[in-house]
Amino acid sequence: MKKLIYTLLSWVFIMIPLVAQTDLDESIKILHGPYLQNVGSDEATIVWVSDKPSIAWVELAPDGNDSFYAKERPRFYDTRDGIKTISRIHSVKLKNLEAGTTYRYRVYVQHVLQHKGISVIYGKTAATNVYTKKPLKFKTNDPSKPSTSFAMVCDIHGNSDKLSRLISKCDVKNTDLFLFNGDMASILNEEKHIFDGFMDTATKLFASQTPMYYARGNHETRGSFASEFYKYFSNGEDNLYYAFRQGPVFFIILDTGEDKPDSDIEYAGITLYDQYRTQQAEWLHKVLNSPEYSDAPFKVIIGHIPPIGDWHGTVEVKNKFMPLLCDAKPDVMLCGHLHRYIHQKADSQTPFPIIVNSNTSIIKANATSTELKMEIINEEGKILDTITIKK
Repeated sequence: MKKLIYTLLSWVFIMIPLVAQTDLDESIKILHGPYLQNVGSDEATIVWVSDKPSIAWVELAPDGNDSFYAKERPRFYDTRDGIKTISRIHSVKLKNLEAGTTYRYRVYVQHVLQHKGISVIYGKTAATNVYTKKPLKFKTNDPSKPSTSFAMVCDIHGNSDKLSRLISKCDVKNTDLFLFNGDMASILNEEKHIFDGFMDTATKLFASQTPMYYARGNHETRGSFASEFYKYFSNGEDNLYYAFRQGPVFFIILDTGEDKPDSDIEYAGITLYDQYRTQQAEWLHKVLNSPEYSDAPFKVIIGHIPPIGDWHGTVEVKNKFMPLLCDAKPDVMLCGHLHRYIHQKADSQTPFPIIVNSNTSIIKANATSTELKMEIINEEGKILDTITIKK
């Protein structure tokens, strides 16, 4: 009996290091990203996703033709409250950057096999390629830039092929930023609805090196994964509504919420969008009265649900946002949601045009300090409309 016990214990002690070694040999991958979020004149956030729990960091270098390997690059870790984050979703906010400046970067992940007490066992690492490929780059915003260009799509509903066709109508390298104006997915029940639906395609086409700003639509509020949305977009910010400036344009991104009453059966009692929009209106009032807003040559409002129609979400936008906007007189409001193109011209009630983009077209825009020109182009490349606003 003693011999049997000794033999079994021997097998246990032999197997333990074998299992540990197997874990150590496992590779780790960057599944999605990296892509840019929250790019401003002095900051930028980089988001990416690994296939295993890991710590992560960004290596940052100034623009140049020297090798990324020329010297040790500073590391900026994904942390929260002084602790390196162990997660699959990684987000690093880079601060104290220079306006209008290009930076090169590489992202890393390192597998965390075990964390017990004060002991952490690390596994292998993975990183974006700077050896056989040029490092990824991004450029910070510059409010003093004399001109800017941007493009907007909406209501893709997970059709990545459609997204590719629309983005192909842009000169991506000469587009300063992209706007996703809601309903890029039909529902968010799991992570793949983000990446299979549109974000892997966006990353491949531009989002690793050109900023993308997201105005949440009503469909991104639905599903069991909807509460995780903020981890992937506008990560680290207080809200999903925000404002920024690039060149002569000041952008306000509104989160118009759901289109039905909070009590509707479709929401199962889990939403409070009326309260959320009231809170947002208080923020909007402050932004519209800020020097940053008044000093910009052009003011562009981005919001998924337009103030056109009589559904509850539309009425909320009309009642809570539009009185403030009409007083502040922005130059244009860009919306989606209706899956058809509408150009509502300025009139006595609404002193600025409202453009509702279709789900089959892209808005391409160029702005200087005296002119904002927008072209609405369909999937076949046909220009459907041209709108020019002059100062």
